[in-house]
Amino acid sequence: MNIQYPEIGICGLSCRLCPHYHTEGASKCSGCKTESRMGAGCPFITCALKKKGIEFCWKCKENKTCEKWMKHKESAKKADSFTCYQNLEDNIAFIQKNGVDEFEHTQKIKEHLINGMLREFNDGRSKSYCCIAATVMETGELEEALTQAHQNSDGLDIREESRVLHSVLDEIARQRNYYLKLRK
Repeated sequence: MNIQYPEIGICGLSCRLCPHYHTEGASKCSGCKTESRMGAGCPFITCALKKKGIEFCWKCKENKTCEKWMKHKESAKKADSFTCYQNLEDNIAFIQKNGVDEFEHTQKIKEHLINGMLREFNDGRSKSYCCIAATVMETGELEEALTQAHQNSDGLDIREESRVLHSVLDEIARQRNYYLKLRK
C-alpha cells in the first residue's frame, strides 16, 4: 500500500504533535504509519492498513458501525495515553471538511512552533507540555505565546525562560478553558 501521510495517524492524531516524534535517538518515532511502527501492535494499523488497505479509519465503509473505532473515539474524549487525544474528534471533522492536505499543512505549522518552543524555552522537562499545548491551542494562540515569551524572557536563564513560556501558555489556557495535561 502507498502511504501518503505517514505523520497523520490512522485514527486522526497528528504524529507531528507527539512527544515521541520530537525525541532524538532510537526511541524517535517518525509517524504512526512508518515501517518502524507497523509492528507495534496498534489495532488500527492491523485493521485499516494490513487487513483493509486503507490509510484512515474514517475512510472505512464500516467506520460508523465499527465497535473498536467507536470505543476509541469515546475513550479519547476522557483520557489520553502517551499523547494528547483531546482534539481527536475535531481533527477528524477538520479533515472531512477541509481535506487531509489542509490538515497536514496546519500540523506542519504547529510542528514548527513546537520546534521553536523546544529550541528556545525547553529546560529539559517541557517536551510533553509543549506538544499538548500545540495539540489543543490554535496556531495564532501559540504564535502569540511565543511572542510574549520572547518579550518577557530577555536575559533570563533557560529555567526561567521555560517558566515564562509556561506561564504565558497557562494564562491562555485558563482564559480559553484548555487543559494542558495528559488526562489519565
